[in-house]
Amino acid sequence: MNMNSQNQDQLDAAVLRRLLAHLDARKDVQNIELMNLAGFCRNCLSKWYAQAAREAGVEVSDDAAREHVYGMPYPEWKRLYQRESTPEQQAAFADAKPA
Repeated sequence: MNMNSQNQDQLDAAVLRRLLAHLDARKDVQNIELMNLAGFCRNCLSKWYAQAAREAGVEVSDDAAREHVYGMPYPEWKRLYQRESTPEQQAAFADAKPA
């Protein structure tokens, strides 16, 4: 693959936008399910987003990063879409945590 850094950045940004759109369309998929299966969730993405912004010299608050990832304020998303995790999900999460 022969690509300059600007093209790479554009493609990376397009992929992130598509991932966020996919997650927005799949509000039924809970963060704990993402964590248990993939090792990251929407909250992880928002933290990575805020960290990348800081590294680029742009101040993005944690709340603003979450709103970008969730497409709405995080408390509203939790109220509308977050369900209680099951004991099985909590156990899987605890087992997957690094010591």
